[in-house]
Amino acid sequence: MEDHSDAVESNNPGGGGGEEEELQRLLVPDVHNLPLFPPSAVQSNFVSYFAPDFMKPGHDQYVYRHANGLCVIGLAPSHVALTEKGGVTAVDFNVGKTDRSGIKVTGKRKKNAQHFESNSALCKVCTNDASYIVRCCVKGNLLEVNDRLIKQPGLLNSSADREGYIAIIMPKPADWLKVKASLIDIEEYKKLKEVC
Repeated sequence: MEDHSDAVESNNPGGGGGEEEELQRLLVPDVHNLPLFPPSAVQSNFVSYFAPDFMKPGHDQYVYRHANGLCVIGLAPSHVALTEKGGVTAVDFNVGKTDRSGIKVTGKRKKNAQHFESNSALCKVCTNDASYIVRCCVKGNLLEVNDRLIKQPGLLNSSADREGYIAIIMPKPADWLKVKASLIDIEEYKKLKEVC
């Protein structure tokens, strides 16, 4: 075995270890460069955008966009409802002319999906002292609302960015490009709101 490594070294006088070492470097990560914690499913599968002060000061929302074009809408960590003492105590999808939780979209063509503008109301979140309207942020078809929030509004306080999402919307590509210009990325959001 030693003879073989000597042969590799003699064939590659400039050092560097040859193809085998290069392949090893590509396949096995350097432990010193690995993050302390693995990326979350959201970080791995979605691009995070934020709509700070959406229509009103303190109404900060996120838009997580998947590669397939779907957008997950929810409350950003700095949303005024999440910063109040006691947090969110109730969620009501009965806003506008219909109860959003009653929408049932079916099939490949998303039959029964309702089309909403970016300023359309999705739900109302209530705290001990006030209530806040959560809006779509993105023009598109409403595919699903998170009706778990009706019975478990506390999900917004504990994991607003995961199980506590508000809704899933499918925008048309042209509509997405328009709204994307008004959103900020996660780095800009952190700087703006000084959150970790």
